[in-house]
Amino acid sequence: MSTTIRLPLPDDWHLHLRDGAMMRAVLPETARDFARAIIMPNLVPPVVTGAQAAAYRDRIKDALPPGMAFEPLMTLYLTEDTDPDDLALAHASGLITAVKLYPAGATTNSASGVRDFAKVRPVLDRMAEIGCPLCVHGEVTDPDVDIFDREAVFIDRVLDPIRRATPGLRVVMEHITTADGVAYVQSAESGLGATITTHHLIINRNHILVGGIKPHYYCLPVAKREDHRLALRKAATGGDARFFLGTDSAPHTDSNKLSACGCAGCFTAPNTLPILAQVFEEDGALDRLEGFVARHGAAFYGLPVNSGSITLSKSDPTPGPTHIDTDDGPVTVFDPGFDLSWRVVR
Repeated sequence: MSTTIRLPLPDDWHLHLRDGAMMRAVLPETARDFARAIIMPNLVPPVVTGAQAAAYRDRIKDALPPGMAFEPLMTLYLTEDTDPDDLALAHASGLITAVKLYPAGATTNSASGVRDFAKVRPVLDRMAEIGCPLCVHGEVTDPDVDIFDREAVFIDRVLDPIRRATPGLRVVMEHITTADGVAYVQSAESGLGATITTHHLIINRNHILVGGIKPHYYCLPVAKREDHRLALRKAATGGDARFFLGTDSAPHTDSNKLSACGCAGCFTAPNTLPILAQVFEEDGALDRLEGFVARHGAAFYGLPVNSGSITLSKSDPTPGPTHIDTDDGPVTVFDPGFDLSWRVVR
């Protein structure tokens, strides 16, 4: 059995870096193992213009510790007031890689998201014309729809109509959580991909609720039933190039996670690669890990595979990291529920 894996430097196609003190603390955890990442724009206020994206990119680069190389791939937050010309200019210059669609109220800092999808039709048409991908948080926010059904309903009510009306639009379904999402991606021959997170490969909704509420497993989209987790795992380890890693690593201080209205998000940046190596090994798919973390996403976005490499080594299982300290307070690292047999050795 293999005890060492050498991979091209991985990419994270869905990452929250936050800003300020939090960003300075969590950025090295990603830059240590990943060459590039799609940076989510849901700050307060959100990143809605090219000028704001450029300023945020500069803050990220300024926060990178000496000796670390990392390329932030910037996105714009789609609103009903997004300027198609500003978006097109930012994309043509290479400043932004994609645009993020948040239905208003769907997740953390999404209040500025889209309520009337007809109002963003001109922007979506322009994106299709220039080849700018749309990254979608795929949940409806209708209070009459059960939270565990919101992804499936979004596909039927919102995403499929958008794709039919704008057939040239390239779409990434972000952090899919259901067998419905897997099946929808597999139904498309081209132009549709999906990211899958580390934590949704590990936990189902029982992990959050059984034996007491586990706030550090609470995320949005929320984890679903076990059959959905298994569908995600099969998609991730199966070698299908339409599925690729987007950690959705989302740091919150413990005080915000453990409050009366706890924040949604799992902080997985420090231990994602060892967890994934264990998952893929258990499924007899170590030879497919490279595609999931380093090749499929790059191909979808039309970018070259990273030239550097990273090595993971297997040894006796040991506990993974538990938390990191930030100037805002401690942040708990996602606990997969098992000791880690793999570690990054560079």
